[in-house]
Amino acid sequence: KTIYLPENLKHFNMKRILILLFVIVLLTQYLDAQTTEDSVKAVVKQLFEGMKNSDAKMILAAFADSAILQSVGRNKEGRIVIENEPINDFAKSISTLKKGAADEQIVFESIKIDGQLAMVWAPYIFYFEGKFSHCGVDSFQLVFINGQWKIQYLIDTRRKQPCD
Repeated sequence: KTIYLPENLKHFNMKRILILLFVIVLLTQYLDAQTTEDSVKAVVKQLFEGMKNSDAKMILAAFADSAILQSVGRNKEGRIVIENEPINDFAKSISTLKKGAADEQIVFESIKIDGQLAMVWAPYIFYFEGKFSHCGVDSFQLVFINGQWKIQYLIDTRRKQPCD
C-alpha cells in the first residue's frame, strides 16, 4: 500500500531525520571519547590501587612488558639526575609494605589520546604511612596493546615543597 504525503511534509520529515542523525553521530563520538579516556584513567588508577594494597600483581598488570620507570631529581651536589627503576623491583618493594602505607593521590590534569597512544599529566601528593612524604607530577605514556591500555613509560618529579 502506497502512502502519498504532501511535498512540504516530506521535506519537514527529512530535515528532522537529518538533524537526528547528526545528533546521533555527535553523541556517539562524544561517548566513545569518554569511554577511551575512562579506560586510560582506569589503568592509572589500577597502578595506585595496587600500590595502596601492596599488590605487586596489580601493579605489574598496569604496565607493558617493556615499560620504563624513571624519576627526575637532584643528587647531593644539586645537579639534575634521572633515576631508572626496573618495574619488577618497584612492584616487589611496594609489595613488602603494609597495606595502605603507600598512598599516592593524583589529579588527572591533562589526558591526550591519539589512536593507540595516550598521555596523562597528573600532579600528585604521596603519603607514606599516613604522613606527607613528597609531591610532584607523574607523566604517563600509555599504549593500547591487545585491546588494553598499558603504561609504557612513567617519569615523575619529586620534591618536598611547594605542593600546590
